[in-house]
Amino acid sequence: MPASLKPMLSFESHFGRSATIQITSPGRINLIGEHIDYLGGKVMPIAIENHLTILAGRLTERVVEIFPEGLGFGSPVRIDLDHLEKRTDPAESWMNYVIGVLAVYEASGIVLPGFCAQIDSNLPTGAGLSSSAALETGIALAIEAFSGVEQDSIDRALLCQRAEHEFAGVPCGIMDQIAVGAGREGHALLLDCSNLSIHHVSMPADLAVVTADTGVKHALGDGEYRKRREDCDEILKRLGLSSFHELSSEILEASASKLDEKLFRRARHAVTEMQRVDLFATALESSDQEALGQLMKASHESLRVDYEVSCQELDFLVETAYALPAASGVIGSRMTGGGFGGSTVTLVQCEKANSLIESLKKSYEEKFGRSLNCFITSAVEGAKTSIV
Repeated sequence: MPASLKPMLSFESHFGRSATIQITSPGRINLIGEHIDYLGGKVMPIAIENHLTILAGRLTERVVEIFPEGLGFGSPVRIDLDHLEKRTDPAESWMNYVIGVLAVYEASGIVLPGFCAQIDSNLPTGAGLSSSAALETGIALAIEAFSGVEQDSIDRALLCQRAEHEFAGVPCGIMDQIAVGAGREGHALLLDCSNLSIHHVSMPADLAVVTADTGVKHALGDGEYRKRREDCDEILKRLGLSSFHELSSEILEASASKLDEKLFRRARHAVTEMQRVDLFATALESSDQEALGQLMKASHESLRVDYEVSCQELDFLVETAYALPAASGVIGSRMTGGGFGGSTVTLVQCEKANSLIESLKKSYEEKFGRSLNCFITSAVEGAKTSIV
């Protein structure tokens, strides 16, 4: 049986009907610009090949039936559209990403359609690759397909962000949802989170993107992510500023006495990471590989020391990549995503990517006694809906 037919037959066996649409919703990797999207900074993500797929069909009842076959979460669930309440059972926490999107779309004035959906994914959860934003965007596209009301990618992203804030309890920035929805093949998105403007920057054809998933599951709803945002709010309050755009390295140094040591380091990361993004975009456009490597290394070190969101596994992978000889083709490496686990992203010369993966896998298993999920990806188009 062709592999492409298996999901269709699975859908029919679960729901007793045929799917009418298919939604492909990619994950994302951030090349640089970490923990500054919620501060109005610029970021440089790409939508990646690893993705979430939703097969869906219309229902006349006011219910949404979800079979999360490829998510690793429980069994089929049924959501009453007249009772969109946040789930408090930890085993059902994933459902808040679905319920939240349904609720905010309804609050925006859209009459929610009933539908059934089967979800498959080759996007690892908890790996810092925006599996949550991929799920939110996929559900949003299903709502739009069956309601006949279409949002543009920015408005859709804002609704999904609101859902994550209010229902999943994660005060995320806007980067993930926009990257998932507005990705362009072969390009990185230079996204200005202060005004949501996007400039697509071409990725050098001779560079590959290698992702290494540590297997350490981060949980951004556990409080540490929120603490970093609260730290940044406190910094602005103490310095009498309304935005980090008003804070330069010189002003920060002159105002150091107003901050304790921890808040000073948090602020230093924000200021320097904002600077690095512009420099990285310039280096990417000019294929300045030396500058790319230096900027990625400085970004990781800032996240490790000043923002304290890395972990030993991430640090080990970054150090291992930079310790390889020049012949390995490694350009630069850093942690990607919210941190506290998750993945690293490494730029490497295309012909050396497979050798790099073998080196990282071998070193990681020797160090930690467990396997490393490592793969090559590239920049792809954002989430889309097709008729089946």
